[in-house]
Amino acid sequence: MNADTVRSVLLLILSVGGSFAAFTFVQRFMAPPAEERSPIGDISDMEGREVSVFSKLEGSKSFWDKLDLFFAKQLGQEKKLEETYMLLGRPTNTDPLKMLHLKLIMGAALPLGFYALSQSPLTLIFAPLGFMLPDAGLYAGRIRARQEDIIRNFPTFVDLGALMIESGLDYMTAFDRIVKIAPVKTGLELEIERTINEVQLGYSRRDALRRLSMRTGLQEVRSFVGLIVQSDELGTSLVELLRNYSGDMRFRRLNRAEKLAAQASTKMLIPLFIFIFPTVFILMLAPMIMDLVTGGAMPF
Repeated sequence: MNADTVRSVLLLILSVGGSFAAFTFVQRFMAPPAEERSPIGDISDMEGREVSVFSKLEGSKSFWDKLDLFFAKQLGQEKKLEETYMLLGRPTNTDPLKMLHLKLIMGAALPLGFYALSQSPLTLIFAPLGFMLPDAGLYAGRIRARQEDIIRNFPTFVDLGALMIESGLDYMTAFDRIVKIAPVKTGLELEIERTINEVQLGYSRRDALRRLSMRTGLQEVRSFVGLIVQSDELGTSLVELLRNYSGDMRFRRLNRAEKLAAQASTKMLIPLFIFIFPTVFILMLAPMIMDLVTGGAMPF
C-alpha cells in the first residue's frame, strides 16, 4: 500500500469523523431550548410505565447493541427516534433501531458515493446530509399523510361523539361505539381504539387521552383532549363544547380551502410561463422565421 493510498484512507476517516462531530456539536449546543409543554400534552407521569427500545440495550453484552446505543446517545437520537416512531403510528415493519440503522447507512452511503465519483475527501461533508435524509424524505412525508388521514374525518367523529353523549352514553362508551360501527377503520379510528384499549389495560382516562394527543401530533386533537379534561375537572357540559369545537374545525377547514383556492391561480402561472406561452410563441412565429431563413417574402 503506497503513501497516496494511506493518505486517502486517513483523509476519508478524518472527514467522516469530523462531519459527524460537527453535526453532533450543532445539534447539541446550537439547538433551540425545549418548549414548555402544556399540562394537557404533558405525559411525564407516564414515563415510568413506558419502556424505551434503547433502554433495553443498556446492560447488553452484545457488541452491536452497545454500538447502537453509543450512536443513539452521541447523536442525540434516542427521544427523537422514539417520537418519530410514535408519530408514524408504531408500524410493525420498523422500529427505532431500524430507523437508526437506516440513518447511519444513508449517512455513510451518500458521502461514499460522491467520493467514489469525484475522489475528493471534501465530498464527505455530505455525511450529515445523508444522516438527515430519511427524516426529511421518508418519515416526514409518512407522518404528514397519516395526520391528514386522521384530521379528515375528525369533525364528523366529534359530531357523532356529541350526539351519542347527548343520548346518555359516557364519552368513552360513545367513542367505543363509533369505532365499532365504522365501516372502514381509518387512522383516527385506530388511534381511538388504541386509547380505549389503554383504558381497559389500566391507564387512567386522562393519561390515555394525553397519549392520544401525543401520538397524533395534531393541535386539533390536543384541543379536543383539553376540552374533555376541562369538562371532567369543571363539570361543564361536554356536548355543547364538542358541538362548538366541531363547528370551529369545519370553519377553519373552509377557510384553509378558500386560501388554497386563492393560491391556485398564482401557482398556475409557473406551468403557464414554462409550457404554454413558449408553445404559443413557437406556433405564431415559426412561419415568419421559416420565411426569413429561406429568403422568402414576409407574410405581411
